[in-house]
Amino acid sequence: MKKLINDPDDVVDEMLEGMVAAHPDRLRRLPDTQVLVREDGPVEGKVALVSGGGSGHEPTHGGYIGDGMLDGAAAGDVFSSPTADEFEALIDACDAGEGVLAVVKNYEGDVMNFDTAIELAEMEGVDVAEVVVDDDVAVEDSLYTSGRRGVCGTILVHKAAGAKAAEGADLDEVQRVAQKVIDNVGTMGTALTSCVTPEKGEPTFDLGDDEIELGIGIHGEPGTERTETMDADAITEELAGEVLADLDLEAGQEVVTIVNGMGGTPEMELFVVNRRLQEVLADHDLETWDAWVGEYMTSLDMAGCSVTVCAVDDELKDLLAAPADTPALTVR
Repeated sequence: MKKLINDPDDVVDEMLEGMVAAHPDRLRRLPDTQVLVREDGPVEGKVALVSGGGSGHEPTHGGYIGDGMLDGAAAGDVFSSPTADEFEALIDACDAGEGVLAVVKNYEGDVMNFDTAIELAEMEGVDVAEVVVDDDVAVEDSLYTSGRRGVCGTILVHKAAGAKAAEGADLDEVQRVAQKVIDNVGTMGTALTSCVTPEKGEPTFDLGDDEIELGIGIHGEPGTERTETMDADAITEELAGEVLADLDLEAGQEVVTIVNGMGGTPEMELFVVNRRLQEVLADHDLETWDAWVGEYMTSLDMAGCSVTVCAVDDELKDLLAAPADTPALTVR
């Protein structure tokens, strides 16, 4: 499999170097780490928002560092959690004295290493709170998790909590807003092809030419069903149906939606999915307040997509519409 890489062992290091080179006014890298932070951080008078996880999901997480979103992020090796030491360095570098909120996707390595880092940071006097995102409605447990996986809904957590922090809210309020998003969001994905990791150089799982996987995880973990290929409308109905059944929203509820590419899907196809998604929501008497379409949390070069729905009220709408300036997402 052809890839634009040099040595697979260097791909994360070289990616981070390239990100900083592309955004030197926004990002800096902590020496001898795989941690990126705001170039102007730590930001005085503001709660810091941090996240992180395995590489291969770009632009997650480093792409969301900047005004109105994250203050920093740790990048693990491909599909592997950063170490506790890296998370601790991240927390220490971003703390400006107002406390730090860690946004953790629900994968065992991320949770374990972030928890260890938080304990170490608290021993040094840093006030740290945590939320765990578990928006994947497909499975309750997987190869990597106890409980539901954290997937693309995480980006809405970054956005709302980051906006709340930018307002000058205290740590408890920023954590409350983050948890509010988590409590109101659901996601489900599908794979048309496997992804190919740099070190392996071949598909991580076998998927026939006439097969798709519903409920796939962002590391290629098995989903809920392997089935024959379906057209875009049928796939969208399956994904949206599972998410809406999980959320159980009342008629008239306003929502934000994300049709997220997994790394190998043209935007043309994502907009085709969004077209049917909005029709499904209308059939359920739901009102779309905003619709995002693009690549927000990928799985290397996997072809497929995920569908996210988040119920919003006036508070969340204000926060999601608040200004943000990051390499991957800008709101004005």
